[in-house]
Amino acid sequence: MPRYFFHTQIGEDVISDPTGIELRDPDAAWEAARDTIRAALHDPQDQARLMTACLVVTDEAAEVVLEFPFSEAVVLPPLDDPTRH
Repeated sequence: MPRYFFHTQIGEDVISDPTGIELRDPDAAWEAARDTIRAALHDPQDQARLMTACLVVTDEAAEVVLEFPFSEAVVLPPLDDPTRH
């Protein structure tokens, strides 16, 4: 199975993933990126700064497979949700 690396980019700063994870294909890497971002956004303390971040997923050859902006992983409540303000 191919190995994918999930690097977090916030502005000019990059937090590298030196270990990566083995996944079946790029679709599985996209799902893992989405789940990782949503978990990071679960803590309200850093949400504002993380909304400008991007998860850059690369393969073992360091080729970019996908770029997933944190802002695209946000799930809004349905329009008819009574708790929506």
